Amino acid sequence: MPAVKSLEELKKLREEAIQKRNAKMTSGDVQITVAMGTCGIAAGARETMRAVLDEIEANNLAGVVVKQTGCIGMCELEPIVMVEAGGHPKVTYGKVNPERARRIMKDHVMGGKVVSEYVIQSA
Repeated sequence: MPAVKSLEELKKLREEAIQKRNAKMTSGDVQITVAMGTCGIAAGARETMRAVLDEIEANNLAGVVVKQTGCIGMCELEPIVMVEAGGHPKVTYGKVNPERARRIMKDHVMGGKVVSEYVIQSA
């Protein structure tokens, strides 16, 4: 799969995934937020977002809402992905490359098990 080369390509991919997902769901049981500030994008957040969207599509996941946000102030831990699932507390993952994103999707989003080695501990 070719790398996303522009913000326009990423937006197009995101919109396509949103349209497919919206056709299958009425509400989101899981909310995934990818930090897409300048530092996150430089660290690979576009590829991370693409991996998340690919997993949703490949597994026909309904009830998963993917959002993006700007910088959240932890630049050294980018790309950052936050997962809120089933009324449980939000889990924030750091240094999430595409491989880690796929594991988070499988273990946490689909399996309900937090991937503790990637979690950013709060102070």
